Amino acid sequence: MSAISTPGGRMLIVAADQRNGMKAAMDDAPDGPASISTAELAAAKADLVRYLANNAPAILLDPEVALPAVVDDGVLIRGTSLVVGMDASGFETVDGLRHTLFVPGMTARRVRELGGDAAKMLWYLRPDRQDEQSRVAAEMSALIRACTAEGVLLIVELLTYRLEDETEEQYAAAFPGLVADGARLAVACGAKVLKLQYPGSARGCAAVTAAADGVPWAVLSAGVDHETFLVQVTTAMANGAGGAMAGRSLWKDSLSVSHDLRKDYLTKRALPRLYELAEAVDGRR
Repeated sequence: MSAISTPGGRMLIVAADQRNGMKAAMDDAPDGPASISTAELAAAKADLVRYLANNAPAILLDPEVALPAVVDDGVLIRGTSLVVGMDASGFETVDGLRHTLFVPGMTARRVRELGGDAAKMLWYLRPDRQDEQSRVAAEMSALIRACTAEGVLLIVELLTYRLEDETEEQYAAAFPGLVADGARLAVACGAKVLKLQYPGSARGCAAVTAAADGVPWAVLSAGVDHETFLVQVTTAMANGAGGAMAGRSLWKDSLSVSHDLRKDYLTKRALPRLYELAEAVDGRR
């Protein structure tokens, strides 16, 4: 935990494991984001580490594009810890429920081989439809055990979502409870650290903290703008959250196909946001 936390003991991780989402942010590609090659995306991720994440306690990266090059090339500095994302892009749907997949070949041992200080795995979850006997709970429990045996801290990321037969209004009403109940289920499966959606209010955050039962949870940015995320983090921290994991709220307008522009944007736009987020996480705002 200390490896992914501020000196004040609060989690602060820059999330940069996105693949298609990061391409979409590079909207100045002459032939559109879809034309961006793996090599070009890897270079953008390296710059994101170089000019932004090296100023944070930790960076979350993927093993498909960013790793192992960012480590092997010496881009990641010693003072910034590495969290290795284990989930593949997208999901499969079975009986109306979403299931994420592992990046091929990813195991707790592989996280160590890549130089990871911690791992992260994403599961889509509907705790009103999935309990401790479900496929997702079995997967979660098994990976938590494997990571524990390997001495790897696993961050369990949960995303709730609207079902096909559910209206927007029904889902919005259920959302805070789904986040809290998801945290409760993950803790029952043995989770040691959680990465969760903002449940919508101070009351929702307090409910999540109660459901987590002492397990620290970080709020994720979910693509909201930076100022909105600062308010969410401040509210979450005041109601028991243990930190924040921020991706697009930091860098979504700071990427480009041009190295020079990336350097300028990341340094002048994204980095000040990171410092402001650190203040919010540590209660200094």
